[in-house]
Amino acid sequence: MVAMALMLLLAQSAVMASRAAAAADLAALAAADALRGISQGVPCTVAADVAGRQGAKITSCTEGGRDTVEVRTELLNRSIFGAAAGHARAGPPP
Repeated sequence: MVAMALMLLLAQSAVMASRAAAAADLAALAAADALRGISQGVPCTVAADVAGRQGAKITSCTEGGRDTVEVRTELLNRSIFGAAAGHARAGPPP
């Protein structure tokens, strides 16, 4: 029974890590589009809005050179292991 509970907690952590990474990916892509003028808005504000719709918050948003954006997210829901975090960079290839 304990092993089953541990397996479920680990599976939940994996799902939450995946959700945090997806939120970071989507937020970075949206911010990069705003930075390049493809969509309207301030890049990091757009990223925060997109992350919020995914149940995450932005912990860091940095506009880099050559139209790139780097975003770090954290899920609003926590597990007993803590908050899941994600990191993504979007923009033209290096």
